[in-house]
Amino acid sequence: MICSFLTVSLGTLASRLLGFARDAMIAGLLGTGPVADAFLAAFQLVNVVRRLLTEGALNAALVPAWLKLRDTEGPEAAARFAGRALGTVSLALAAVTLLMGVAMPLVMSAVTPGFIGHETLQLAIDDARLMLPYLAFAGPATVLLALASAQGRFLLTAFSPLLFNIALIAVMIALTVARLDAVTSALALAATVGIAGLLQLCILVLRRGGKAARVRVALDAPMRGFFSRAFPAMVASAGPQMLALAGAIIASASPSAVSWLYFAGRLVELPLGIVGVAMGTVQVAELSRAVRSGDADAVAEAESRGLELAAGLALPATLGLIVLSNPIVRLLFEHGAFTNTDSVATARVLTVLALALPAHILVKALSPAFFAREATSAPLLATVGGFVVAIVAALLLGHVFGANGVAAGIALGAWSNAASLVRRGTATFGFSLDAAARRRLPRIVAAALAMGALLWLAESLVPVFAHGLAQAAILAAQIVSALLVYGLLLGLLGVTTWPDAVRAVRQTRSRDLRA
Repeated sequence: MICSFLTVSLGTLASRLLGFARDAMIAGLLGTGPVADAFLAAFQLVNVVRRLLTEGALNAALVPAWLKLRDTEGPEAAARFAGRALGTVSLALAAVTLLMGVAMPLVMSAVTPGFIGHETLQLAIDDARLMLPYLAFAGPATVLLALASAQGRFLLTAFSPLLFNIALIAVMIALTVARLDAVTSALALAATVGIAGLLQLCILVLRRGGKAARVRVALDAPMRGFFSRAFPAMVASAGPQMLALAGAIIASASPSAVSWLYFAGRLVELPLGIVGVAMGTVQVAELSRAVRSGDADAVAEAESRGLELAAGLALPATLGLIVLSNPIVRLLFEHGAFTNTDSVATARVLTVLALALPAHILVKALSPAFFAREATSAPLLATVGGFVVAIVAALLLGHVFGANGVAAGIALGAWSNAASLVRRGTATFGFSLDAAARRRLPRIVAAALAMGALLWLAESLVPVFAHGLAQAAILAAQIVSALLVYGLLLGLLGVTTWPDAVRAVRQTRSRDLRA
């Protein structure tokens, strides 16, 4: 599992790094005024629906169903199911895209009530309508990616999302050279989102290989059963994006707050994406096989390694974002229309929002245990509960603390989601942790806390004078040093060693499931 996990994580890391370049260019191009708020609010709306499908969400529901059919009824039955899923999902997404386009004034008014009565609302409506075609293309693309994951082919799943960011970056370079006004630039970017979806689908169709299943639309009993399980799983998998949308709903009443929350959220999404996408893509398949086989040891192995990997990445990332919030935001976003005032506000929001990261990743680590058992109602209820908590808390805290209070509301919603999953999982089937995980997890926590303390001390000694390349070099040195210290502490505490890590990657390659 670790080899597949690292493959998906590497692809996600590459996508997220390109995403940072994309967002840095958006910040310089649009700044944080009404045009930027409108564009980012529209992008978050489309992004929530996109995440319902992509980045492991639909994968969490489709993979167990496909594997079950292949094992019980044979490859031909699984191929027929894949064809029906591809056709039905494609038609459903095309219909949803058309309906959302017609109803977009009502949708954006509900999502951004603070824009009502201002020009920003119409800008957001125009941007969102231009982005919508992406959703129609994302439907069939996601089914193809999920089927590739079910067959143990994770490389294409990992790296195909790069096209999205590459397309946007290329267009922004052209817009920067052309020096168009902010409104026109935002509309051009919005249209590119839809085109990027088409590019991704074309690559997947050309690279799918093998004998293609006959694509058709069907709503028979097996397909209805699949959708009844898939929808809750998709909503649950998009929990972090739903919480971000909840924050945007509340923040829309405050100028620039939507932009501050968006850029801070993008930084949190780097470690969340690396772990979360890999969990949704790899661990669901591993746990599905283990649960179907009835092998308790295999279940414990998959759940334990997933939780260890999640904790080992989430905790140092959280502390790093909190300690280095100011230099990270200044380096990535403070240029062009994005001012020093915006950097300070965004860094403060990031410090609070980072507290949600361990909860988000804990949800990603625990949810596959439910998805593998096709018990999708519990993650759905936990996600909805977290959304309600986030809305209420953001309303109360945002009134007093502004954007920082909204970020705190999002963090509370994330921890509510995680706590609900722990409670429901313990009560129904119990989570299986082997002896190695029970020994290593406390040591991972100790190593992360020690690393965070040393990083805070180092940051307090760095004078605030560096700019440009010097600023980047100092920040890179801090991050690399922190990672080296963390790795050294893990070794000293007996969590892992370099030979163990290399051996794990070499010996845990996923089986080819295409037979």
